[in-house]
Amino acid sequence: MRQIIFGIILTCPVFTVTSQSVAERLGYSADAKLLIINNDDAGMCHAANVATIAGLENGLMSSATIMVPCPWYSEIAEYARNNPDKSFGVHLTLTSEWRHYRWRPLLSKEEVPGLYAPDGYMWRRVQDVYRTSNPNEALLEGRAQIQRALDDGIHVTHIDSHMGTYQYDYAYQQVYMQLAAEFDLPLRMPSQSLCDAMGFPNLRKDFADKGLVFPDFLILVEDNNYDNRVKEYWIETLSNLQAGITEILIHGTIANDESRAITSSAETRNKEFDAFMHDEDIRKLIEDQGIIIIGYKPLKDLQRKRE
Repeated sequence: MRQIIFGIILTCPVFTVTSQSVAERLGYSADAKLLIINNDDAGMCHAANVATIAGLENGLMSSATIMVPCPWYSEIAEYARNNPDKSFGVHLTLTSEWRHYRWRPLLSKEEVPGLYAPDGYMWRRVQDVYRTSNPNEALLEGRAQIQRALDDGIHVTHIDSHMGTYQYDYAYQQVYMQLAAEFDLPLRMPSQSLCDAMGFPNLRKDFADKGLVFPDFLILVEDNNYDNRVKEYWIETLSNLQAGITEILIHGTIANDESRAITSSAETRNKEFDAFMHDEDIRKLIEDQGIIIIGYKPLKDLQRKRE
């Protein structure tokens, strides 16, 4: 499979990488602080959809990514189809992590046998995907998920990876790159510091060399006490944004009987929703810091200009 991926990637056009930052290419100054607030796991359940729609319409959320294989996909797909001005990406999904609330791959067991756990659903852990499946199955299933979203009329603006399955292994990173190039979509990428720590120092350059566009920084929560200080964490984080484009990811979800039955993190997810929906301190901070909130659509338009 490595040979197949390598051969396909080599056929992708190589673009000249400009010295300008992505923010400057979008028309902003070099010292501008741009922020993408992406709500992951749209489509996972009804409570996630309610929070996503509210956050995009009346909150600070500027983007969301949809889990196409999940039970409540059709609801958010309908909304995305009817609201093409909103930034909706595909949250490429190869795992189904909850104990009782499960989903299957789009493709059959005959097509992607390694993505099926013994119970007939996706595996719960990323490590199990790597152990039983392979990059070719990830390519086929990822392609099917993006194509389903497009076929359903969603104006897909980008891709990212649920639980990071497409990003923690080199061969899967190559599939991730191939899918972004094949569908000509921007994508979530780790910050350079994380790439260095993971042992992939050239990863961002390799993706940029293929003409792919992505933010400069990605904020991943690293706070053992996060559940108890969601608002404080984001105030501290937003107070220290660097110039360029930063993506933060949250899992905004309404805390109700449905979400509590699915996950033990329902209350934390609800706090994230509140922080970027109702909290006036966070709104004021963003305004005072001169932070400019954008979605992924401008990045998609920039990528497709082929400067």
